[in-house]
Amino acid sequence: MAFGGSMMERAVFWLDSAGLTDVLLPFFLVFTVVYAILQKSELLGRDRKNFNVIIALIIAFAVIIPHITGMYPPDADVVTIINKAIPNVALVIVLIIMFLLMIGLVGGTSSLNASGISGGIALVAFVIVVYIFGAAANFWEVTGTLSFLSSPDVQALIVIILVFGLLVWFITHDDETKGESFLKTLGETFFKKQH
Repeated sequence: MAFGGSMMERAVFWLDSAGLTDVLLPFFLVFTVVYAILQKSELLGRDRKNFNVIIALIIAFAVIIPHITGMYPPDADVVTIINKAIPNVALVIVLIIMFLLMIGLVGGTSSLNASGISGGIALVAFVIVVYIFGAAANFWEVTGTLSFLSSPDVQALIVIILVFGLLVWFITHDDETKGESFLKTLGETFFKKQH
């Protein structure tokens, strides 16, 4: 394979051909996540770092080796799913950070717990991440009248509308609702009681 372009592009192509995206990055990601969960949960007991490392290594190798040997069934390769989903999850993280920066830009406070918006952001981010991983694993396909939702352009438009909707809500909500949950105040905003 001929690598054209600048020296940086050639280096990136060489790293990719050396297995960076197929082996190293997924291995380190799975190892780090499993190790962090084992350390934080103290599932094997306190101060069991050596056991946590061994189990995290075994799980990381158990994910990577079938990918390298081609033992995963078609459309069920965990590494392929990770490589398809992680860029979109990173996009969600960047959107959340940009949303928080825009709130700060218009004079919002940095304490999101006071308004309960952090729970709402976490819920929306969780739903989006589950959808991204499900779509990367081909768990669901949107067909029929909702097939337009499969378009990346439509998905980006929906995310932009949601971000700006949350920003407008954050700017225009009343201060008297501070301390109430995000979902409750959002529900009251859209479904005000008729008197």
